Formats: sequence, C-alpha cells, structure tokens
Amino acid sequence: MADRGGERTGTLRLTVAGGADVDDEELDSLTRQLRLALLESEVDDVRAGRAPGGGPAGAKSGEAVALGVLSVTLAPVVLRSVVRLVEAWLQNRPVRSVRLELDGRSLELGDATGAEKQRLIEAFLDASPPARGPADQG
Repeated sequence: MADRGGERTGTLRLTVAGGADVDDEELDSLTRQLRLALLESEVDDVRAGRAPGGGPAGAKSGEAVALGVLSVTLAPVVLRSVVRLVEAWLQNRPVRSVRLELDGRSLELGDATGAEKQRLIEAFLDASPPARGPADQG
C-alpha cells in the first residue's frame, strides 16, 4: 500500500461477472452503477480498470479499459465498508459475481450461502493490513 500524507492507501481491483444473459452493454452499465455507488462512499477514487497487456494492438493507452473492471483507491480503514457495499450492491442484480483483489489476495462474492459468504469476507478482511491509527504515524 502507498503512503498518502501519513495514511496508507491501496488499490482494490473489482471484476464484475455478469449473468448468462448479460451482454457487454449491460455489464458496462452495471459496472458504472457500482462505480457511482463506490464514489458515494469514503474511497479516494474509482476508475475503470485497465486490460492486462495494454489492450489491443494499435490502441492508445487510454483505450485499454477492461470491461467490468474497476480500480478503487482506498485507505485500509474503509475496506470493510467497501466490501459490505459491494455485497449489498450484488443483491437483485443480474450479476453472477464480483471478484475483489487486494495485495495478492482475492475474494469472490457470488452464489455462496450467507454463512459461507460471511466466513469468506471475514477471512479476507482479517488478512488485510491493519489501518494505521494516529499513534502509529510518526
């Protein structure tokens, strides 16, 4: 995680996987909805994720956007609320899953039962670097 004025920040990568009947246009719309919801939270920034390898041959670097992918810049202290926001956003949407990746760890929110999902979320959050409090900055 990077340091931003004494507060660490990291980048959480979200990958939205649409249901069987979701086309690219609808996946893009759903991803934009999630982006707007995230921007209303306490994250620093949310941008369209970049395609691995820089995109198609001949494409400008600004055009290498991956469909259904968001990069969220956040402080560790808001990670739990962002995971909960994504979990709630998933409900009643034609989305198969949302994969969250941070610091080499990943969590896929999808068809798990409520208890399984809570166990997976807690394991993901427990493995996250702790937020630095004022006593740690210095």
